[in-house]
Amino acid sequence: MTSSPLVEENLKFVEQQLQKLPPQRPCLVVLPECFACFGGGDQLMLEIAEDLDHGPIQLKLKDFAKQYGVWIVAGSLPILCSTTNKFTASSLLISDQGEIVEEYQKTHLFDVQVADNTGTYQESRYTQSGNKLIVADTPFGILGLAICYDIRFAGMFLAMNQIAQLDVLALPAAFTQQTGQAHWDALLRARALENQCYIVAANQTGKHSNKRQTYGHSCIISPWGDKLVELPHDTGMIHAQIDHPLLAEIRTKMPVYQHNKFRSHLV
Repeated sequence: MTSSPLVEENLKFVEQQLQKLPPQRPCLVVLPECFACFGGGDQLMLEIAEDLDHGPIQLKLKDFAKQYGVWIVAGSLPILCSTTNKFTASSLLISDQGEIVEEYQKTHLFDVQVADNTGTYQESRYTQSGNKLIVADTPFGILGLAICYDIRFAGMFLAMNQIAQLDVLALPAAFTQQTGQAHWDALLRARALENQCYIVAANQTGKHSNKRQTYGHSCIISPWGDKLVELPHDTGMIHAQIDHPLLAEIRTKMPVYQHNKFRSHLV
């Protein structure tokens, strides 16, 4: 997606893509980070922020899930929290029955300097970081939820695997053009190989209304590190079929998780 500050416009685009889905079910749909509103500034995000399980954006997503019979990973949405003038960047897992099954709150916040039009990013100014890993048992296997900058922290996914070994990692993102060009592909492939799981990486793409430029290159990567499908610059939809026998074969022939001698202890 190249999301704009206009929520209705972005939701309309999402529905247009849902109408083009292949017929196979069950189906998991992953939307990019900030899919519903992007490029309008932090104050606008505060204005559209909703209570968890309430509000027009979440209601629309639930309707989409039921109408099209799909599971949705709703990229990230601003969800109201107890901290004044802050929200969580929450990725919601919605079942094909239109129910919110899990909420993942972005853990690692993008407080960095980048050589682009924005220069300094200070995500923590309005975003409250989360502190809970989300690993869910779904029709697609064990599904992990993460968002964008999280992908740089390999220990997060090792910790997820100690809860249950991941089959699929859903990664909504809004990687910048600069950081994406340098690191996107390498990070995604590394996490897929380390964790021997599929990665569904849905990224924002193109130039947004606030002059920010995102990298695109949404893709699906296999547990062997192969890029199964990619959409380099355009908006639209990509899809691939999960191969559970292949997943089991890779883990049997190369049991990386069992061989790892540096597992951390979960608290």
